[in-house]
Amino acid sequence: MADRNKVLTKRWTRSPRGEVFGVATGLAEWKDLPPSTTRTIVFLIIIFTGIFPGLPIYLVLAFLLPVQRESDIIDRREWEEKDEELYRRKKGHRYSYERADREKSSDELKREYEELKRKVETMESEMFDRERDWDERFRGEER
Repeated sequence: MADRNKVLTKRWTRSPRGEVFGVATGLAEWKDLPPSTTRTIVFLIIIFTGIFPGLPIYLVLAFLLPVQRESDIIDRREWEEKDEELYRRKKGHRYSYERADREKSSDELKREYEELKRKVETMESEMFDRERDWDERFRGEER
């Protein structure tokens, strides 16, 4: 869940809490990333690209991105509802990750392992059958 002091936004905007034009901090607030890490990564990208094209792209973004308004900020309740919706959507997915507070028993893990093992064996046999078919066709044409 979101930290109490963290600002989350609906879209990428220039953040008034940013160091240089607020582009990197705005990205961090939009994607729910740590601002200091995001700034560091953006700085390293600019340095490793040899200033060009990193710095011009950053400046263009600073010019094009709108300044953050109050309506761009997501309130805590809305963010938590969105987070819960994403969790429910993943939970319904066939290969979803389980929450850490629910541990699987060893029998459940063994059954899941055996099911995955069968699927892999089926895929391997289909693949090798196709390879064998192509090998036979190739050798048949060669004779």
